[in-house]
Amino acid sequence: MSTGTGPSAIDRDRHPLDDDDHRRRCRAALDADGALVLEGFFTAEAVARVVADSAPREAEAFYAGSTHNVYLTPPDPDLADDHPFNRQVASSKGLLADDQVPADSPLRTVYDDPGFRDFLCAVLGIDAVHPYADDLSSINVHFASAGRELGWHFDNSSFAVTMLLQAPEGGGRFEYVPAARRSATGDMGFEVVDAVLDGAHPVETLSFEPGALVLFRGRDALHRVTPTEGPVTRLLVVFAFNDQPGIGLSDSALQTFYGRTG
Repeated sequence: MSTGTGPSAIDRDRHPLDDDDHRRRCRAALDADGALVLEGFFTAEAVARVVADSAPREAEAFYAGSTHNVYLTPPDPDLADDHPFNRQVASSKGLLADDQVPADSPLRTVYDDPGFRDFLCAVLGIDAVHPYADDLSSINVHFASAGRELGWHFDNSSFAVTMLLQAPEGGGRFEYVPAARRSATGDMGFEVVDAVLDGAHPVETLSFEPGALVLFRGRDALHRVTPTEGPVTRLLVVFAFNDQPGIGLSDSALQTFYGRTG
């Protein structure tokens, strides 16, 4: 029986990472939609192993319950409180940091796999991916029990790599608005942000099952995860990479997200 570690954590029959045609199809889907869902990327055994390792440790997670604007920046005192730049939303997820992930976890084995990193580079259209230079940020396991959510926001990074580990009974939906802003041209998307926060703008839902790998370009796509409903905690892993080496979070950011600097 598979132990869920090493290459067996990935269903390589379904997802041949080194196949050029597969890579091209994945890149085309990501470029067209801003999102790529690879269902069944992790084997059922690997998912079960990670859930068994993680779920009992929910009490160890650091919960950074907070409000923030959708741009993840401090408010602008020169603007009104109800300006789209200053409107506040709630986020209340908890997480285990990289140094809390077991050394033999399938998550760590896959994160460090050169073939996996090469696949990401090919699909994302970048030369290399690098782990974070700090000890906390590279692999994070997120917990969202009943009522917890991830508020509307734009990502600071150009891409995100995540995998659902355990779905809740209700809620926990990934909702997004493509091209809500165009950061490259300085368009902040204030009108769209206001409409979304007022519930007056259509949103799309990205659906995926436990074990699915999701690549998402969230710098200009406004997105959130709705509050979890029911007794089952939503579990998700974030594989965090940079396209440049030696980049880590500042001590203040580490304190905010993890409650410690190391």
